[in-house]
Amino acid sequence: MKRLFAALLSLPLAALALAPGEPAPAFELPGPDGAMVRLADFKGKTVYLDFWASWCVPCRQSFPWMNDMQARYGDRNLRVIGINVDKRASDAGKFLDRTPAKFQVAFDPAGNAPRAYDVKAMPSSVLVGPDGRVLAVHRGFSEEDKAPLEARIREALGVK
Repeated sequence: MKRLFAALLSLPLAALALAPGEPAPAFELPGPDGAMVRLADFKGKTVYLDFWASWCVPCRQSFPWMNDMQARYGDRNLRVIGINVDKRASDAGKFLDRTPAKFQVAFDPAGNAPRAYDVKAMPSSVLVGPDGRVLAVHRGFSEEDKAPLEARIREALGVK
């Protein structure tokens, strides 16, 4: 066991991060209505997975954009899933009242999914292919991110 721990410590930090080509970690989290949201239920779809928090200022910009992406590409099998990481559901609820989500939302106050996905910033997004493998990882969100992120989504969906 000590050797395994020592070997892990010797790896560069990037080697421990989630990388394109790897299987996306499974999750099962409650949605707003209590129904469980499972990544496995979206197999065969392209999933834009977004980790967000009520205190995240860039998240206020990303939600309208994600609503737009879901509306524009939902018929092409894109599914946007926003995973909230707030400890208190009321904080997430207030955010959603001000900034509605027109996509699937799940709640992870324990933070298990962000740990599995090696989330280091809010928001962070992971594009998952229909085969369940990671296609791209992105940290943060700004106006300049919109076009390249949409281009990556379009590429994943095979949209010209």
